[in-house]
Amino acid sequence: MATKYPGNSLARIVRRAGQFNVIRKGAWHFHWHDLYHLLLTMSWPAFLGLIWVLYAVSNALFALAYLAGGNCIKNADPGSFQDAFFFSVQTMATIGYGAMYPSTAYANWVVTLEAMVGLLGVAMVTGLAFARFSRPTARVLFSRVAAIRPYNGVPTLMFRTANLRYNQILEAQLWVTLVRNELSPEGEFMRRFYDLKLVRSRTPIFALSWTVMHAMDETSPLYGVTPELLAQQEIEIVVTMTGLDETVSQTVHARHSFIASEILWNMRFVDVLSRRADGPMSIDYSHFHDVVPVEPVR
Repeated sequence: MATKYPGNSLARIVRRAGQFNVIRKGAWHFHWHDLYHLLLTMSWPAFLGLIWVLYAVSNALFALAYLAGGNCIKNADPGSFQDAFFFSVQTMATIGYGAMYPSTAYANWVVTLEAMVGLLGVAMVTGLAFARFSRPTARVLFSRVAAIRPYNGVPTLMFRTANLRYNQILEAQLWVTLVRNELSPEGEFMRRFYDLKLVRSRTPIFALSWTVMHAMDETSPLYGVTPELLAQQEIEIVVTMTGLDETVSQTVHARHSFIASEILWNMRFVDVLSRRADGPMSIDYSHFHDVVPVEPVR
C-alpha cells in the first residue's frame, strides 16, 4: 500500500483538490464590477442561499409597498404583512390564484413594477444557473504520492494521473513546476519556480492512465537532491493539466501538487493496467496509489 507521511498542508500553494492555498491580505475580495465572476465561482449552497435571501427581501419590500397603499389588495386582511407578502410572491411568480387581486390604481402600478422585476430576476437566475452547470470540469485522478526510482539508470520522478470519466480528453498536456525556497547571494529569501522537463508532456488521447516522468539528470533542477534537502527547501511539485473534452468540445483543466513528505524514494507504482481475456484494456483504480520498493540506483 502507499506509504503515508505527515505533511504540512498549509505550506502548499495548490491543495490536493486543485484550489489555490493562498491567503490574500490588504485587498478587498469583493468588487461590484466582478459580481458575475463571484456568482459563478461561489459554492452552490452559498449561491442558493443568496438567491433565497434576495427573493425573500424583494418580496418583503414589495409587501411594504402594498401596505403603504392602504387597503389596496382585495380579500386581504387590512394591514396584514403576511397577506401582502404572499400576494407579492404570487405576483412575482405569475401564479395568479385569483383569491387576492389589486383593487386600486396604486396597487396595479406596483404589480406592474413587480412583474417586470420578477421577469428580469427569473431570466438572470436562469442564466446564472445554466452558466454554472455548463462550466467545463474535469474528473482527473492524481496519485496521492510521487515516487523517485531508477529508470534507464537515471533517478526519475514519477507520479500517475487518470481520467475518471467514460470519455476521452483530447490533446491533453501537462506542465510540472518545481517550487522551492532559495536565498540569493545578497541573503534575500525567494520562492523560486522551475519548469521540469518531462519524458512525455502531452498525449493525443487521455482515456486511461498516464505515468508522468521527469529524469533527474544534470540538466534537472532536482539533480543531486536528497530527501532531507527537499524537506529543508520546502519544495512543492505543482502539476497543471489541460485538454479538450470530446463530449462538450470545451477545454478542461486540473491541478495537483506534491510536497516533500509525499515524494517517496526508491519506490515504483504497482501496475494497474491489464488486458482482459476478451481483448479490451482494463484499469484497476483500487491499486492506483499503491507503491512497492525497488533497488536504489547505483
